[in-house]
Amino acid sequence: MDVNISTCNPEILLKNLNQIHTTPMGVDRIKRNLKLVDTDAVEFCKSKIAAPNCNIYRQGKNWYCEIDGSIITVNAKSYTIITAHQK
Repeated sequence: MDVNISTCNPEILLKNLNQIHTTPMGVDRIKRNLKLVDTDAVEFCKSKIAAPNCNIYRQGKNWYCEIDGSIITVNAKSYTIITAHQK
């Protein structure tokens, strides 16, 4: 399935920042992978995604957000954070 180039514009993800969420298992995975303690994993990821130096690109069904040596993966349809990990 080809992705229309207009759906690859990072502004789409940024305009839908308020819809970004994850599952309870996703919270655990993000916290473990990024070594977060006493931090709201979703808000942490949202703030990283919104940062001006975040490199956001889409491949297939996911957005990839690279910043500060980490990659945050977000499903492009549901805006669910799938995972986040160190590069």
